Amino acid sequence: MGTDETTGTEPRATLEGFLRARRDRVRPNDVGLPHSGRRRVPGLRREEVAILAGVSTDYYMRLEQGRERHPSPQVLDALARALLLDGEAADHLHRLALAGARRGRDARRPERVSPYLLRLLDRWDGTPAFVLGGTLEVLARNRLAEALHADFTIADNLARMTFLDPAARGFHRDWGRSAAAVVAELHKAAGTRRDDPRLSALVGEISSESTDFRVLWSRHDVRGKSGGAKRLHHSAVGPLELHYESFAVNNADGPGQQLVVYQAEPGSPSEEALTLLGSLHTLYPADGPEPGAGTRTKHS
Repeated sequence: MGTDETTGTEPRATLEGFLRARRDRVRPNDVGLPHSGRRRVPGLRREEVAILAGVSTDYYMRLEQGRERHPSPQVLDALARALLLDGEAADHLHRLALAGARRGRDARRPERVSPYLLRLLDRWDGTPAFVLGGTLEVLARNRLAEALHADFTIADNLARMTFLDPAARGFHRDWGRSAAAVVAELHKAAGTRRDDPRLSALVGEISSESTDFRVLWSRHDVRGKSGGAKRLHHSAVGPLELHYESFAVNNADGPGQQLVVYQAEPGSPSEEALTLLGSLHTLYPADGPEPGAGTRTKHS
C-alpha cells in the first residue's frame, strides 16, 4: 500500500518514516540549537540531526530516503540521542533498521493460544482476562471479558474495536488516551512484524476509515502495553474503575502474545459492578448458551 495523501502516513512502519516523523517533533531549543528566523520545517532540519548525531548530512539524507538500510548500532544510538528518543522508541529504531535489512523474510503463521492458558482464563471467573495476538487480535477471552466487551459489535481486534466501533467512545471514558496507547502498541509491533501482511492490512483498513487513527499513526509514538488504570462505562452496570496488567506469553504457541487481566479494587463499587456484570451475562448470555469451556477463542 502507498502513502496516505492526507497525513503522509504509511501502512507499514519504516525506518525512514520513523526518522522523518520524530525529527519533525524536536524543536531547536529542545536540543540547545538557536532558533533563528523563519523555518520551513516544524522541527529540526536534516543537517541539524546529522550534526547532532555526528554523521554526514548526505548519509542522514540517504537514511530518510530509504537508500541506506544498514546503519550501525552506534549510528542508531547517536540518532536516538539526537532525536531525544526514550528507551522504547530507541529500541523501536533498532528494530526497524534490523527489519529493513531482513526485508522479505517475515512469513507469519496462524496464532494459537495454548490450551493451558485457555484453562487458566476459564478459572478466573471474577476477573476479565483475554489474550492478544501480535497485532492486537483478541485471540481468546474468558466469560467476564466477553461480558465486559458486550457493548461492542466489532470484537476481534483491539485496534478495530477502538477506532471502528461506535461503542468505543462511550465505553472508554478516556477514549483519546486509550486510542493513543493502541496506536503506540501497533507501532511497536510493526518494528518486529514489518512484512506481516496482517499488520499492513489492519493499518490500511483503519487508516481508510478513521482520521483519528491516521493522525495518531503519523506521530510514530511507540509504547508497549504494561499496566495502568482504565476508566470504563458499561451499558448494563455503569462506570467501572479498573486496573489492568499485561504479561508476555512466553511459550512456543504464543510468541508475541499478551495476557491482559483487569482487576477492581477489593470492596469497591467497581468490584460489585463486575460481580453483577458476570451474573447478568450468565443469566442473559448475548449469544445464548454455549457448550464446553467458557473461554471464547479466535484463531486467525
